[in-house]
Parts: sequence; structure tokens; C-alpha cells
Amino acid sequence: QVQLVESGGGLVQAGGSLRLSCTVSGRAFSSYGMGWFRLTPDKERETVARMSWTGGSVVYADSVKGRFTISRDNAKNTLYLQMDNLLPEDTARYYCAAVRLGQGGWDYWGQGTLVTVSS
Repeated sequence: QVQLVESGGGLVQAGGSLRLSCTVSGRAFSSYGMGWFRLTPDKERETVARMSWTGGSVVYADSVKGRFTISRDNAKNTLYLQMDNLLPEDTARYYCAAVRLGQGGWDYWGQGTLVTVSS
């Protein structure tokens, strides 16, 4: 069973930064497409950023472009989300997910980490 564990959330003031991490179990991480998602207090789900298994294709939500950066370290089986210039509307529970090669939907999900941005 593949497990994803997020960390790095917390309380930060507007304008601050946080870096989220997502560590993936097993030996197939380098073949997974990866993504970050968030669920707001109003229960809106948004795809924040996603990256192909090669790292060559990266897509961001318009709301985070220029502020967030997704990256991966295959040697550490870890996905990152660097979040800068945080806004109160970034407050949400952030989840990472993985998709296997050739699959159409996200196969594995983490439990999430809470990010709270105070104004």
C-alpha cells in the first residue's frame, strides 16, 4: 500500500512563507505524476499545482501563480510546495496526491496538512 504523508503546515501571517512536504512510500515515486490540492473552510476543492512524472510539465492554479512553486526530489521520494507571499485566502487543508503512469485519476492521497494564514 502506497502511503503519502504531508508535513509543514501551520499558522503564518499574511505575506509569510511555508514549505510543505509530501513523502511517498515505496520505490515507484519517480514514475508518479504528483499534485497538490487544497480544501478550503468553505469546502471548495482546488487543484493548486501538479507536476508530471518527468517534472517537465507543471501547471498552477491562477490563484497561486507567481507565489507557489512545486518541486520534487526523487532521491528522497518527496514532493514539495514552496508557498510565498501567503494570503488569508490560502487558508485550507493541503493534500498531495499521486497518479501512476497511464492512469486517468489520482490513485493515492495523503491525509493533509492544515495551513492557516492570518491577516
